[in-house]
Amino acid sequence: MADASYAGDGAYPPSYYAASRNIIRQPVRLEGSVEADICVVGAGYSGLSAAISLAEHGFRVVVVEGAEVGWGASGRNGGQVVNGLNASLGTIQRRYGQQTANFVGGLLQEGAGIIYDRIERYGIQCDLRRGNIYAAYTPKHMEELKAKKDLWASHGMNDHELLDKNQIRQHIGSTVYEGGMIDHSGGHMHPLNLALGEAAAFESLGGTIFEHSPVIRVEQDASGATVHVAGGQLRARTALICGNAYLGNVVPELTARVMPVSTQMMATEPLGEDRANALLPTGMCVEDVRYILDYFRLSADHRLIFGGGVVYGGTDPADVVAKLRPNLDKVFPQLRDVKIDYAWSGNFALSFSRVPQLGRLGKNVYFAHGYSGHGVTGSHLFGRILSEAVRGDMTRFDTFASLPWIPFPGGRMFRAQYSTLGSWWYALKDKLGI
Repeated sequence: MADASYAGDGAYPPSYYAASRNIIRQPVRLEGSVEADICVVGAGYSGLSAAISLAEHGFRVVVVEGAEVGWGASGRNGGQVVNGLNASLGTIQRRYGQQTANFVGGLLQEGAGIIYDRIERYGIQCDLRRGNIYAAYTPKHMEELKAKKDLWASHGMNDHELLDKNQIRQHIGSTVYEGGMIDHSGGHMHPLNLALGEAAAFESLGGTIFEHSPVIRVEQDASGATVHVAGGQLRARTALICGNAYLGNVVPELTARVMPVSTQMMATEPLGEDRANALLPTGMCVEDVRYILDYFRLSADHRLIFGGGVVYGGTDPADVVAKLRPNLDKVFPQLRDVKIDYAWSGNFALSFSRVPQLGRLGKNVYFAHGYSGHGVTGSHLFGRILSEAVRGDMTRFDTFASLPWIPFPGGRMFRAQYSTLGSWWYALKDKLGI
């Protein structure tokens, strides 16, 4: 029997997001036997996106969550709506061919569009603001951004604006950057409030969510799938596995496909409107373009939310503030006197190729995972594609499902060590500017 403790005690981490969530749910556990058309495992963005889409098409959908809505990466992340996948279009082209690159290129902004549409359609209050900035430390980074802009333009995306050293100062109150690029179709929001709002939207469509119901195992036969949880079971025609980095070994066939990676975040004390606006005058979110990057944005109550760092294997660092504070002080030395009110970690699921994975286990079980740090938009897109597949349109699902899965060097036992060695190499390249 698989370990059912992947959700811990089910409580939210001590994050700023948990402290400022605007919906307090009353979790209901799954007990006894329940039936549905579709069972979705995981109440994060992937699962909620698929569930909403299916419920909008009249399916009877039940979501099973081991902890609470948005407990995992969906409620802990940077809150940045960043278009694209972790693997660049150029990488996808080299690895999988021009046809696949053309296909992916046509999808890059769809995830953001889903988010914006859901927020408007269902009146979700999550402090949405438009605009995302890629920040460059070196002239080489600027060359990479120009190439990215040109490549994206070749796929019909013309809402990117290059910034030189002087122009980026109009957006970021820091002297460390060589320049950057704005994605005007990007943005940022309160990620947990988005998840909670999507859960409410799903329930308004007749959907059901069971929380504090960790999955023990998933079985299937010719007529459907049975999802066993600690207190009962759910029988459905189809099951969608959307647990990403937090399922442990519940579905053994998926365990080796991705690796949990911990990333860290913190939120300052409220800075006041004037001081906050001096840091980010136009209110856009920022991420730099290094391999191991920093990212930051302002909250609605004028805090700076700052994230970065990775720990391969998903182990949380003992002291998040100690890990991130030097990075914050480098970008904004004017904040050295500022108190950190919240600090937390969370895991995302890394695929070796950095391309998310869609697939099918047998006839009646589908999965989506491996967003590799670009899950806010990717999860919404892949949730929609899962919904399409369940409804009989396999076109986009099959395209992603056909991409070969590349195992991690060293297997499960040594994958974290090998990935750490790789990250050291890329960190050295970042440091040397090569």
